[in-house]
Amino acid sequence: METIRAHSHFHAAHRQLDYEGKCAWVHGHTWRGKFVVQAERFPRIEKLDMSVDFGALKNIFKFMDHKMLISPRDTVFQQPEVFEPEGVVVIPGKNPSVENVGHYCLNEAEKVLEGLFPSKGVDYRIEVTIQETDNNFFTAEKQVTI
Repeated sequence: METIRAHSHFHAAHRQLDYEGKCAWVHGHTWRGKFVVQAERFPRIEKLDMSVDFGALKNIFKFMDHKMLISPRDTVFQQPEVFEPEGVVVIPGKNPSVENVGHYCLNEAEKVLEGLFPSKGVDYRIEVTIQETDNNFFTAEKQVTI
């Protein structure tokens, strides 16, 4: 079994619609993310004799850096006259909760692997851990065959 681990951080704001409490207001975090990707044996980028470039995974976190994370129903931040579209990342789900940010990252990691090694029939285990605050973490994983 081979394992790749990629860690990074990003600074992003969000708010929780319909939340009763301080998280209803726009606020930010220094989020920390960690990917763990496993396969029996990773395919290699032939000319480099290398599997997955760590930067390709870390770029998922970097894409969210200094952005406003919103849900599709948060229409205020989807108005270009109010907020620059380049500064917004739409996270699937009812709110940009740590859980939904984690699942967004998992899906993006799957796209990265598909782009690097399409149709190789490799079984991957992808795990992501998102740390929202010093004491609060969310971890999710998925098995995919690409």
